[in-house]
Amino acid sequence: MKAAIYRRTGPAAEVLAVEDVDVPDPGPGEVRVRITGSGVNPTDWKTRAGLTGRDPETFQIPHQDGVGVVDAVGEGVDAVAAGERVWLQLAAFGNRYGTAAEYSVLPAERAMPLPADAPDDLGACLGVPAVTAAHCLLVRGDGREALRDATVLVAGGAGAVGHYAIELAKHAGARVVTTVSSEEKGELARAAGADLVVNYREDGAVDRVREFAGRVDRVVEVALGANLELDLAVAGAGTVIAVYANEPDDPVIPTRRFMVANATISYVLLYGVPAPELAAASAWVSDAARAGALTPLPVTRYALDDIVAAHEAVENGAVGKVVVVP
Repeated sequence: MKAAIYRRTGPAAEVLAVEDVDVPDPGPGEVRVRITGSGVNPTDWKTRAGLTGRDPETFQIPHQDGVGVVDAVGEGVDAVAAGERVWLQLAAFGNRYGTAAEYSVLPAERAMPLPADAPDDLGACLGVPAVTAAHCLLVRGDGREALRDATVLVAGGAGAVGHYAIELAKHAGARVVTTVSSEEKGELARAAGADLVVNYREDGAVDRVREFAGRVDRVVEVALGANLELDLAVAGAGTVIAVYANEPDDPVIPTRRFMVANATISYVLLYGVPAPELAAASAWVSDAARAGALTPLPVTRYALDDIVAAHEAVENGAVGKVVVVP
């Protein structure tokens, strides 16, 4: 099969290549998926660049997310069947066969059924962004029912996680306010269903959020350091700020102000989420997809042979979703 691989970490143009490798067979508890679209996330280029780990022992096929059709199942697998369309998550986590290839082999629990009427673009966009958004909204452990009539602030509503945080929160019955940096991004956030979109670069942004929200129940936060003042302005007893992205410099946390507000910061890194919580977030994403509540991000497609350009696009902050098509 054709696959994008790297044997050492570094710049995309120096380490990524498309090669022919043997089609892997699924082992016990695994499935093999014929990939029809491979979603690229920031975590993919950061891992390839060496920012989050070490060089692979032999080779690594990148990309955690994707969409495709189950081609074969290993011993003991009964959750999905051959011929079933699936969306994938964490395919390359502890596994050399990520989705940037014609086939991927991965644990069966990381392959989730995709509704028959859902386009491939949606399946390729889910995975890390949607499951992260779901976990950020569920992180207090109250369940999705607790979001009904709650107020949610989504920082960066035009990003991949922000997009699905808006759609999932609205699907659960919450009111949603989101911040963006431009009118173009504001249109994306409105299309996702946000009740109020605020350009945080404009004067009076904090006042507009406070006027709408008063106190928020949940913050889905992409940049804690930059947004601390806004988050604290709308935080109160029971507010949970779920932080899913890091920053070049660790922010200084004003502990006393958080104590006075009785607010909580919860850090979210999908790779370390306990299995039951990960399963709950994944199940919610699947339920929402079946209900037609989730939509694809704007997709830019690259051929597998253009894997370097695809990685460089994501590394340079491409809006929407970059999808590699084998």
